[in-house]
Amino acid sequence: MPNLRAIETFVKALEGGSIASAARQLGISPAAASQNIARLERELGTRLITRTTRSMALTEAGERYLARVAPVLDALEKAQSDLSLIHGQLQGRLRIACMSAFGRHVLAPLLPAFTARHPQLEIELLIADRYVDVLKEDVDISLCYRDVLEPGMSVRQLASVPRFLCASPQYLQQHGSPQTAQELLEHACLLYRRERDGRLMRWPFTRDGQRSDPQQRIATIGNDIDALVEFAAAGGGIVWAGSFIVHDYVRQGRLLPLTLKPGRKGQLQFENAPLDFFACFKDRQYVPAKVRALVDYLLQELQQQVKLS
Repeated sequence: MPNLRAIETFVKALEGGSIASAARQLGISPAAASQNIARLERELGTRLITRTTRSMALTEAGERYLARVAPVLDALEKAQSDLSLIHGQLQGRLRIACMSAFGRHVLAPLLPAFTARHPQLEIELLIADRYVDVLKEDVDISLCYRDVLEPGMSVRQLASVPRFLCASPQYLQQHGSPQTAQELLEHACLLYRRERDGRLMRWPFTRDGQRSDPQQRIATIGNDIDALVEFAAAGGGIVWAGSFIVHDYVRQGRLLPLTLKPGRKGQLQFENAPLDFFACFKDRQYVPAKVRALVDYLLQELQQQVKLS
């Protein structure tokens, strides 16, 4: 009977696209992962993978073997997860991917209480605004906002976060406060460029209910919303950001929220839409106990978060 660790290495390598990926997922060195697969091939008496310096591909025997063992390995992992919950102790690694600002300001402060409840869980955070492949990077749960949801993922909404236009008192004293969406266009606007695809996140203007893209005076573009908020607090212009980021700045008086008057028919409007955050899972049919526990905890805590209201 082949060693279970060797079978696990083989399956993880194919799921992640490389032996190095399997090594990262299993917490071993790439050399050890390669040795595991070589040992498996010797025990089976056949080559499973054709390797080159740049790629790897399944042989015909490898395809057949993977089709048989992958579901078995998946069932074993699910059984272990469910059994840990029965005994009241969640165990193993919980790898969480999260958008940067939400991870810094919301998720990270909430996790210590969760880990205190489940001390045998090993939390691994992947805080990034880039695209995260949940399969290749072996992510258990991804937290992201609506605009970057991946098709085919199972999702559950966690929070709807208000956003505010803000500027520093110094900026408003020097340049005045815009009263309408049309006046806003003439101010120094600080816009966010999404790192994962380079898309410039233009502000949501409408006219008579239809999306409009008027010419803005863009003073600065940045790929980090925290940096843009700090730029605004230093008098650099007007920023549009989630309440969980600007809350402390407003409380300290470093930023002031702006309120625009609604325009009449035919006039430009600023549609201040909230940020909707979701928990995303890679398996629609089965969510591990450790993931369910984290989602339940976050839902409970986020409902009580004053900063999100």
